[in-house]
Amino acid sequence: MERLYSLGRRELFLIAVSFALFLVCIYQLWRYHRAEWKYAAKNRLKNAFFLFALSLLALGSVFFLPEEKPLQHLETIPVYEKEPYAVINDDVPFFSEEEKDAEPYEHYGEKDILGRCTAATAMLGPEFLPSEERGDISEIRPSGWQSARYAGLVEDDWLFHRCHLIAYELSGENANERNLITGTQYMNMEGMRPIENQVSSYIHRTGNHVLYRATPVYEGSELVARGVLIEAFSVEDDGEGIMVNRYCFNVQPGIVISYSDGASRPE
Repeated sequence: MERLYSLGRRELFLIAVSFALFLVCIYQLWRYHRAEWKYAAKNRLKNAFFLFALSLLALGSVFFLPEEKPLQHLETIPVYEKEPYAVINDDVPFFSEEEKDAEPYEHYGEKDILGRCTAATAMLGPEFLPSEERGDISEIRPSGWQSARYAGLVEDDWLFHRCHLIAYELSGENANERNLITGTQYMNMEGMRPIENQVSSYIHRTGNHVLYRATPVYEGSELVARGVLIEAFSVEDDGEGIMVNRYCFNVQPGIVISYSDGASRPE
């Protein structure tokens, strides 16, 4: 069921194509069955088997091929223990050697069937650093967004931020809806921000590139991520400057969050 929830637009398109091919296959079989001269209609039977094979291939590409995602390396999702993040795999990211050899790029995954952001990946460098102040992003409403104010319980009063998966200071991406999730003030400022500042400082200081991936982690059909897995690796110095693999918890001390829809209440 979780695989179904994670489907993006391309996967949904393939499912639709598979279903359409299957319907045409049924139609061809019906025409063959109705034909008086079976020998003359044998091409319809061949077409039916060919279309059936295509429909299975399209469907299999969605459900039966292995998923390519960094979370497959995690045996279990860490449990929050009063720290904003948990170190994963001794801080060694899960990037392949092929990924480390890529040219500078940015990629923001398609939203899934529930409208949730998926992983954002980039080979960051000086060419992506912004030259102007960040603009307004208030028009973006990430999945599970429910604005809530807790004066005295949250540092800046507001529980949720529109959290960039890849920070504006690293990518120059502003109001990109595929790069913004519903995240707590605590996760944004205490979990993600120190990593982002470290990477930004490194790029400004060295001019080198950093392979970076931020993957929101959901449970079932919940609209708000339980956390974000951040991986970062400095390429030119083979990880000497930046080597990060951390799971940032989307929690807020003193507040209970309903991850299914973004509702919240004091603890």
